[in-house]
Amino acid sequence: MNATVPVRIPLRVKVLLVTDFLHAFATIGQITIIGKQVYDLTGRELDLGLLGLAEFLPVAVLAPFIGSIADRLDRRKVLAVALVGEAVASLLLFLYSRTDPTSITPIFAIVVFFGVARSFASPAGRALSIDLSPPEVVARVVALKTVGFQAGMIAGPVAFGFAFVADESLPYLLAATALVVAFVIVLFVPSSDVRRLATSGARQAAHDAFEGLRFIRRSPILFGAMGLDLFAVLFGGAVALLPAIAEDRLGVGAVGLGWLRAAVGIGAGIVAVGLSIRPLRRHLGRRLLWMVAVFGLGTICLGLTSNFVVAFGAIVVLAGADAVSMFVRLTIVPLATPEDMRGRVLAVENVFIGASNELGAAESGLTAAFMGLVGAVVFGGVATLAVVALWWRCFPALRDLDTFDDVMPTRPGGLLPGDP
Repeated sequence: MNATVPVRIPLRVKVLLVTDFLHAFATIGQITIIGKQVYDLTGRELDLGLLGLAEFLPVAVLAPFIGSIADRLDRRKVLAVALVGEAVASLLLFLYSRTDPTSITPIFAIVVFFGVARSFASPAGRALSIDLSPPEVVARVVALKTVGFQAGMIAGPVAFGFAFVADESLPYLLAATALVVAFVIVLFVPSSDVRRLATSGARQAAHDAFEGLRFIRRSPILFGAMGLDLFAVLFGGAVALLPAIAEDRLGVGAVGLGWLRAAVGIGAGIVAVGLSIRPLRRHLGRRLLWMVAVFGLGTICLGLTSNFVVAFGAIVVLAGADAVSMFVRLTIVPLATPEDMRGRVLAVENVFIGASNELGAAESGLTAAFMGLVGAVVFGGVATLAVVALWWRCFPALRDLDTFDDVMPTRPGGLLPGDP
């Protein structure tokens, strides 16, 4: 009897995973400093919320169409062009920061431009690594991508915080450099063998753009998982308020803010490493819901404390819980989606992710303007717990999901078990 030979992750996928680190290093580090700079200029929590809205709008408007582009064109080239656009935005921020700015309007305009480029990068980058991976290792690849991303989330804010102390414009130059290196790496990754959709007229292109949304809506497990992430993190978007929390509640500067933002990556990174070694295999739906509840409790703790150590620990806990839910969702979606539709479906998912993060930041900023900083964070955590309770009752297919095999398409069209 021959022993089963374990399937290895291809080298080209491992190389591509480096870009996940560099991309997170640049984007998360940069947005941390942008938030710090905006809050230093205005002192208003509302502006932190509007900053999140500026990040989200390009994704919301463009994502369905960008998904169609990712399915029609070489995803490697789409990702490369997007990285160049992000690097240009970072250089623009560097140049503006050198002028000793007094207005936040140009910053917001550049953030919107950065969001446009980022909306192209996400579905193409996620789909490309899955395209290049055998189905047997998709869960491990997702876990490793999360490890790389979280490592960037740790290193980026810390490095950018120290760079900001040395020179307020230096973080943006650091971001541009990292993005250029990621672009060079992508150029050396071969394209996938996925057959692209043929070019067609505008009507068919519009049909393709919304096909991913229709596919998700027909699948209660996908729709439930994405909706849970959307509404839970929408209300629990307290991380966007960290510049205000660091200064007004904890009394720390840019370096302390960098460590607080890095705590997100530390908590999620610890969990991601564990999942890459020993992925979750059973009771996925219930674990997903319980971890979102822990995320809500961590958010409440963050809102109530004025101690830096406690705040740091609360962020580590809520980020670790979020990493578990993210691992489940990010594995379910590509496994449940036919290969020729991944760009469109992942683009729609990117709207859900963007809404839960950037739009969550807007919600937190607006709530803080009316309820105060503490009230906004605590309210977000309580609302997250309410969302979990509602989803537990309304999405039994998601709650009772056991293994990843249960979401594999079982008939033409990619419908999931339990679909209507």
